[in-house]
Amino acid sequence: MQKTQITEVTAVKTDNNKKSQKEILYIAYGSNLNLAQMAGRCPTAEVVGKAVLRGWRLAFRGVATIERRIGYTVPVLVWKLQPEDEQSLDRYEGWPNLYYKENLKVTLDGKRRTAMVYIMNGNSHPYSPPARSYMRTILSGYESAGFDPGILYRAAGESITAGDIFPDMGKEKHRKGGAGR
Repeated sequence: MQKTQITEVTAVKTDNNKKSQKEILYIAYGSNLNLAQMAGRCPTAEVVGKAVLRGWRLAFRGVATIERRIGYTVPVLVWKLQPEDEQSLDRYEGWPNLYYKENLKVTLDGKRRTAMVYIMNGNSHPYSPPARSYMRTILSGYESAGFDPGILYRAAGESITAGDIFPDMGKEKHRKGGAGR
């Protein structure tokens, strides 16, 4: 799978001043699925749809990340952000130190769109289960979105035994950069 270097999808919108604005689409898979949390962190962000990342798995290294893995899927919400929302998420996600940004293609309303996602940098943190409060935050997002919580529980369980289940983990190269939950 090729990595995309684009971080924004450009769409021309006209406001009363006839200025164009860039549309920023963001993929949430962890605690940013929680609607109340996002309302506080990114008050102008709007959910634009649900999607599924195929060939990716949810993993926990204390906090959520996604990793390429054949045979797995990750349910996600796609948000439309304003620039100040992205700046807030950059701070929250520890970009560019803890997470980097990558652009992925998602299907929304039958159309392929490019959206930004935060992915944890390298193997800077070992696999470990999430704190209960963090897990509850994500579970609330799964429930409100109608996602199968089994995916979340599986990821938490695999974080305990990841070295046994995925012995090749830690040997692949990762980009340095930003954050993403």
